[in-house]
Amino acid sequence: MAVRAAVLPAVGEPLEITRIELPAPGPGQVRVRLAAAGVCHSDLSLANGTLRVPVPAVLGHEGAGTVVAVGEGVTHLAPGAPVVLNWAPACGDCRACARGEVWLCGNALNGAAAVHAHTTDGTALHPGLSVGAFAEETVVPATCALPLPDGIPLTDAALLGCAVLTGYGAIHHSARVQPGETVAVFGVGGVGLAALQAARIAGAERIVAVDVSADKEELARGAGATDFLLASPQTPREIRALTGAEGVDAAVECAGVATAIRAAWESTRRGGRTTVVGIGGKDQQVTFNALELFHWGRTLSGCVYGDSDPARDLPVLAEHVRAGRLDLKALVTERITLDGIPSAFENMLAGKGGRSLVLFEDAG
Repeated sequence: MAVRAAVLPAVGEPLEITRIELPAPGPGQVRVRLAAAGVCHSDLSLANGTLRVPVPAVLGHEGAGTVVAVGEGVTHLAPGAPVVLNWAPACGDCRACARGEVWLCGNALNGAAAVHAHTTDGTALHPGLSVGAFAEETVVPATCALPLPDGIPLTDAALLGCAVLTGYGAIHHSARVQPGETVAVFGVGGVGLAALQAARIAGAERIVAVDVSADKEELARGAGATDFLLASPQTPREIRALTGAEGVDAAVECAGVATAIRAAWESTRRGGRTTVVGIGGKDQQVTFNALELFHWGRTLSGCVYGDSDPARDLPVLAEHVRAGRLDLKALVTERITLDGIPSAFENMLAGKGGRSLVLFEDAG
């Protein structure tokens, strides 16, 4: 059956909204009808070559939908089941998985090299980040489909698959924010907004949001920020002024920009934690001198997928949503169709808005 999808024909080329042919699910696979898919900065990074992806590919990795068919051997899911797509399914066999660090699984993205669909003229297509969620339907390994906990609207649930797991995990798993601590979040996009909400849930006393756009202030404060700063060379000094000349206990960088990473580092107190979530290019070089590394005693760490285990953390996030502590709708600033994805990419490049959410018709 042919479905509409957003196809990246080659790295650096514009997306093409076209029809593709999906096969029936094979052994260990499921076919999912998408209800919604978030437009993530990682999709833009795949499109422009910052992250490598086999092409041509159907992009999109943050989504939720309904199972419409299952392949041989799939017993934990059945047609009609609502699911959240998991773009990084852990293999369970590698060293990272053995250590419990499933977010670092070396085999999680092997599915991106597979052929999961074809164009109507027969050209083979790969699923972006193993999922291919920018399509009305997709076929994925059953390990890429997590049962949606009760009480979560299917369209809202799409955000759980990447932005929320990443932002929440950055605060709770990587930065390990404790009640009464101070936090700075650099970059108020979808992940940054999730991180701000997570910092509030963690009981942070002061939460400083930093962005290049003054238009983000209302969004940031709505997500839990107690203070908002427009990014500038003076940002670290301003943050220290807000925290008794000390700096924040934890800074989380969500933009993947060298200047923001450096500013986050300089905004962190002596002995504090700086966590880098944003995906920057190889040209984004950050430098430190040996004396400051010794003197400040800070921890600088990368953060992949929020150091999250989706199977473990999805029920936790769902409980926060049901209790009203986590507002998924507040992360979305634009609801679009497949045809609106190129404009959503342009907005991300311009630093506008939070998450753009693709809504699919007849999602069931």
